[in-house]
Amino acid sequence: MKKLPIGIQTFEKLITSNYYYVDKTSFIKQLTQEGEYYFLSRPRRFGKSLFLSTIKAAFQGKKDLFQGLYLENYWEWDQANPVVHVSFGSGVMRSIEELRDSFNYILDFNAREYGFSYSYDDLKNRFAELIAGLHEKTGRKVVVLVDEYDKPILDNIENKDMAVAIREELKNYYSVIKDADPYIKFVFITGVSKFSKVSLFSGLNNLKDITVDRRFSSLCGYTQKELESVFAGHLDGVNLEEVKKWYNGYNWMGEEVYNPFDILLFLSTREFSNYWFETGTPSFLIKMLYNGQYNISGIDNLKAGEEIVGSFDVENVTAETLLFQAGYLTIAGLEQVGSFRRYTLTYPNMEVKASLNNSILSTLAKDSLAKTRNQSNLIDALLANDLDSLKDIFHAFFASIPHDWYRKNQLSRYEGYYASVVYCYFAALGLDVHPEEPTSKGRLDLVIRFQGRVYILEFKVVELAGEGRPIEQIKARGYADKYAGQEVYLVGVEFSSQERNVVGFEWEVSV
Repeated sequence: MKKLPIGIQTFEKLITSNYYYVDKTSFIKQLTQEGEYYFLSRPRRFGKSLFLSTIKAAFQGKKDLFQGLYLENYWEWDQANPVVHVSFGSGVMRSIEELRDSFNYILDFNAREYGFSYSYDDLKNRFAELIAGLHEKTGRKVVVLVDEYDKPILDNIENKDMAVAIREELKNYYSVIKDADPYIKFVFITGVSKFSKVSLFSGLNNLKDITVDRRFSSLCGYTQKELESVFAGHLDGVNLEEVKKWYNGYNWMGEEVYNPFDILLFLSTREFSNYWFETGTPSFLIKMLYNGQYNISGIDNLKAGEEIVGSFDVENVTAETLLFQAGYLTIAGLEQVGSFRRYTLTYPNMEVKASLNNSILSTLAKDSLAKTRNQSNLIDALLANDLDSLKDIFHAFFASIPHDWYRKNQLSRYEGYYASVVYCYFAALGLDVHPEEPTSKGRLDLVIRFQGRVYILEFKVVELAGEGRPIEQIKARGYADKYAGQEVYLVGVEFSSQERNVVGFEWEVSV
């Protein structure tokens, strides 16, 4: 039995130390056949660093590492190339000086590997000198690999001035790649986010972005087939459907994949947990959602144009773009009408959906004990199908939110705020919850499916909606018709923007 490669990012170590390896080497052959300059954005912990390490080993001609892999018989092993490997993945850079120190170390490390000496002190010139010098010294063109190209910017994303300053410094470094074209064999740049070419890779017009390319959707991550074949020895007694619900679902217009970090830790512990999410709490993102007064339930099945799925810049950071690029949303579909491309984005799996909504609740409610108590009471009510207790539980949801929040926000005047809070509580429990579910006669505010039962919830703010019971709206519009033959419960909830809480609650069984 081989070892599970948890946290292993070096291809050579993975192969020589008897770890499992999911063979992604066919992508290397495909990439080198079709072009020379590539960019790929993927969320953290997705195997980007391992893929770059694999590329490095291939170009360095280390054939012995590729025995039994696809590339063994599809590579010119007698033609090794020098490789310049730049990675900003380690540490946190909070200033220009720290960035320069880090890049200086990276350049020195690459130079020592090839016994190369610099004649320039300026970092940009040293980078250019390294590429040209290695070409001259070896007689072979150079491979340039850049990992975590954007991390110094993301380290400072909450400090816009510093983020811009670091972006400009990085732009100065990356500009070297364009002018070094005569000496370059292959370039591959990776990161979590996708900043615009103009802001960071100005002039590098031949840099091909394969982030949303169905042919390379599974370049990082494990497909269902790869999971079941490579790790077959670890799957005895495992409920694969439950594993898929928890961890699969990331999609970039091709085959869905698992996050490797998640699935490897699950195979190690045999326990379902929020492994990936817990490695990096998205505090900046949560603050954006919190301060931007977003309708959180609207994140599920979000409709987005190219500007959301595409690149962004420090001066124009949107929560929707960060949600997608950081891996909290993934592509569920694409429609094209004329020149307009419209993506549907959704949570990739239960882990992400539950964890993100739980983080939002923790920020909103502040009192973690009250939040946990509310969640526990909600579970008990659903298990017992005790709808009468829901009124008090919903009331407790809003009572746990500090008054200071209302002083700073005006969202509590609108129905979307109340729907968002209720949605977050259900979603944070990992339940089957759907906001704004469409029917032939309109959209349902919230639908929860639990243990064979269907709960239809309709909300209204009395100061805005006036007279009329929300439960009557469900019945008048025939919202329950969609679930004919099932056990359906209709729930109407009224809120007051003055009371900032529930002021009316009723339910009945649909007949």
